[in-house]
Amino acid sequence: MRRCLIITGGTIDLDFAGSFLENERFDKVIAVDAGLERAAALGLVPDLIVGDFDTVKPEILERYRRMEHIVWDVHQPEKDETDTELALQKAQAIGSGEIAVLGATGGRIDHMLGNIHLLFPCLQKGIHAWLADPQNRIYLIDGEHEFKRSALWGKYISFLPLTEQVNGITLEGFKYPLFEKDIEIGTSLCISNELTGETGRITFTDGVLICVESHD
Repeated sequence: MRRCLIITGGTIDLDFAGSFLENERFDKVIAVDAGLERAAALGLVPDLIVGDFDTVKPEILERYRRMEHIVWDVHQPEKDETDTELALQKAQAIGSGEIAVLGATGGRIDHMLGNIHLLFPCLQKGIHAWLADPQNRIYLIDGEHEFKRSALWGKYISFLPLTEQVNGITLEGFKYPLFEKDIEIGTSLCISNELTGETGRITFTDGVLICVESHD
């Protein structure tokens, strides 16, 4: 399965990103607009660079333009899609089975919410796409998922409905179990749950959930 890393122009903790990259391996790296400066700070050479580049320092652009193997996907600032959406589309087009995104949370809340919603087309195509920052890993699930304590991002696991309603939620191996529970947008019922053992499992019949693995 081809793994792709997207580095956006949002808020990135470089210490966290450096540690993250020491433990993760990716087949392709895409830098998004000002994310190119973060890539430079991390010593990364992207395979693909996407954006309108209205916020990137000219000397950074020039450094990477001298690297002949990089593919550039240049857009005008006035466009329908965000640069992150364009990058996710590129990641899908090159056959990525998993996409991790750094810099998609923090800063402007409209961008963060938009980035969470951008995970939905990936889910529809069977691509495991997720957003990461020092405290959180965010992804979507649409029916069944198993959690292993050893692989969790943190202590807490929260579920929020992306669709208007999510039906038949059953939680096994959790501190706060559920059995065939229906929830709608506007509830905090499934916030801050925890595993009781080494594994836990969620199943549900309809809808899509936002899953957040996090720690304080």
